[in-house]
Amino acid sequence: MSQQTGEALRAPRGGIRRRVATGLGAVGVALAISAGAAVWGGGPAAPPDPVGGARGPASGVRALEARVRDRPGDAGAWAALGSAYVERSRTSGDPGGYPRAEDAFARALALRPDGNDAALAGRAALAAARHDFPAALGDAERAVAANPYSEQGLAVRIDALVELGRYDEALRAAGEADRKRPGVPVFTRLAYVHELRGNTGEAEKVLKLALRSASTPADTAYVATALGELAWSRGKYATALGHCATALRAEPGNIAAEECRARTYAAQGRTAEAISQYERIVARSPLPGRSVALGELYEAAGRRESARRQYALIGTWTALARASGMNPDPGTALAEADHGNRAAALVAARAEYRRRGTVHTADALAWALHRAGRPKEALPYAGKATATGYRNAAFLYHRGMIEHAAGDRAAARRTLTEALRLNPAFSPLGAAEARRVLGEGA
Repeated sequence: MSQQTGEALRAPRGGIRRRVATGLGAVGVALAISAGAAVWGGGPAAPPDPVGGARGPASGVRALEARVRDRPGDAGAWAALGSAYVERSRTSGDPGGYPRAEDAFARALALRPDGNDAALAGRAALAAARHDFPAALGDAERAVAANPYSEQGLAVRIDALVELGRYDEALRAAGEADRKRPGVPVFTRLAYVHELRGNTGEAEKVLKLALRSASTPADTAYVATALGELAWSRGKYATALGHCATALRAEPGNIAAEECRARTYAAQGRTAEAISQYERIVARSPLPGRSVALGELYEAAGRRESARRQYALIGTWTALARASGMNPDPGTALAEADHGNRAAALVAARAEYRRRGTVHTADALAWALHRAGRPKEALPYAGKATATGYRNAAFLYHRGMIEHAAGDRAAARRTLTEALRLNPAFSPLGAAEARRVLGEGA
């Protein structure tokens, strides 16, 4: 038995499910991983936790590269290096590290093909980062078979099942993970599914329990950011800023917390501050959603040429991602539909929906169809995007605009009003457009 496996078998049991059962009600399925989710409220409450990835990815990569040079037969070091490459690419927004991660995991598995749960779980996380969720699920299952207490394997298995739309199985996987490896990665996944089902109060309670259980600055920052995003999504902007401040005190420079704060500044009408924040964020990590967020802030401020330059980055990043073996995600399709190639957006959204029929892919396909001038075809998908009870202002805005274009003005008025009631400033451009349509008597 490896030292890692031995430590895992001594992991505490019970987790948040026992505490939730006494005060929060039943726990649902797990957090869907969706790196690069749609800007202005179309994605998870917080960026996905790397679940075992290297903290401080730049220095971690250098140290591990030195280790494998000195000890090329160390399977554990190769697995750790692969995870560090995944984490560095995840945090930087540069998918160029994914092929190097793939090579590192291949070396680890060649050196130790049997029972190598660290390499299998790391490779599962790589597949999830590339949005190849069938592959992520397969490797996560193999990692858990090799080590039933693999935190990363258990967590990525939940993520993959949710992203494949296999929600009943995800529920069972979440219960198993909570029993075996209770901790922040599992707790935040449990909270997110409450949000997906419309139970935002339950989600908040679970996250607050998770915050109290956080034992490292990184975990504190991660959970506080999730709380900030949840508050923002409900229009509670002062509360959101308080949580973002907690995250940044724990881990200064945390890019997800900085983005949460910038998004909240924008919602409060502090456009100049939001632009300044987003400029620094995009310089560090030019993911499509972040570029779009900055572009829309520029557009709202009348800086159309600056906005155009940001939108032009979407295609560049997408091409780089494809070259690195990464599938487009719903957020990228939405960005293309609004600010890029609408035909390409529809092709990508259709392909993603066929691969995995989640609320996020349904919303992306509905919006891509609408932007292509096909609102009646879009309506059923807009309905599927809100069928779980997920209360997301961006989804509601999309549905309301589709209803308006399809000629159902009464439904459009109800849906757009609900979007603005939920989060009055969910998007600098979308919220203004919703108010314009309502003002015209939708």
